[in-house]
Amino acid sequence: MQRNEIINWLREDDTGRLDALWRLADDARRQHVGDAVHLRGLVEISNYCRRSCTYCGLYAGNAELTRYRMTPEEILACAEKAAEYGYGTVVIQSGEDMGITADWMVDVIGRIKRQTPLAVTLSLGERSRDELALWRKAGADRYLLRFETSNARLFEAIHPSLPHERSDRFAILRSLRELGYEVGSGVMIGIPGQSFDDLADDLEWFGKLDLDMIGVGPFIPHPGTSLGASAGEQASPEQVPNTEEMTYKVLALTRLICPRSNIPSTTALATLNLAEGRELGLGRGANVIMPNVTPVKYRDLYEIYPAKACIEETAEHCCRCIRGRIKSIGRTLGVGRGDSLNYRPAATAVGPSTNSGEVS
Repeated sequence: MQRNEIINWLREDDTGRLDALWRLADDARRQHVGDAVHLRGLVEISNYCRRSCTYCGLYAGNAELTRYRMTPEEILACAEKAAEYGYGTVVIQSGEDMGITADWMVDVIGRIKRQTPLAVTLSLGERSRDELALWRKAGADRYLLRFETSNARLFEAIHPSLPHERSDRFAILRSLRELGYEVGSGVMIGIPGQSFDDLADDLEWFGKLDLDMIGVGPFIPHPGTSLGASAGEQASPEQVPNTEEMTYKVLALTRLICPRSNIPSTTALATLNLAEGRELGLGRGANVIMPNVTPVKYRDLYEIYPAKACIEETAEHCCRCIRGRIKSIGRTLGVGRGDSLNYRPAATAVGPSTNSGEVS
């Protein structure tokens, strides 16, 4: 897809034209990855985080947040529940918690792989190559690390560097590819200061990085953060809105640019539109949903952004609800691990150079 086409679609507000975009994305999804919707059981294992991201409720300085870290036994129980529900994957997610040591996670991965048939996806933030290599050797199959924005200035504004440690997410994505992981990344839509050109750059990078999994979602700041406190201030005409419709546009364009990648219809879409956000995402290019199997007692403590959908639902209720929603739109339930059809273990990822103006 040409860059001018991407920008034109991002700016499009004609309902009829957008209906055509939804059809194009849905046709591409059907042709390249089929009608099956693959389910991933999400376990939010810790809300500790060493970062001070300016939009996220888990930021290190949030003294109002009660912190938790699940035990290996609790995590394994969640994984076993995911397997019982017929999910093909468990997604282990946390803040960037350095209390999760390399050996601790090796033990957790090993237990899950020995006792369930599940694929294991990790989403634990920026970790060293040595840690990533250990986890891959232990049996981890996939890793998710969103680059959030390819605009270096914006990235630094929302994700301040740690002392003496510069974030280099593209380098980590390259390492993940070299280590043989299925590689996932993604961006936020509507970051303050994000232009349509910035978002077009992000979409082009999806193709250049040849990602196996891609997650996109709206920028929703936590009210207790600096960006949450400034929400609603006057924006420039070039500011990308963080709306439901813009999220669908990016999701649809992602499917057209990366037709064989796994793309989730996210909880954030359900937060914006509880009645049908996930279903609309599935109809506009998505083929994955991640039902939450985190124990209810931890759900509201993992508050990245406010008013997250379904935080009071039990894992069993969530399973029944998601299955019913998938069937109601004529889609089928995925069977097995649901590996990305784009995944090629020997492939080499591409990242921007250090003088490109993007995050490197």
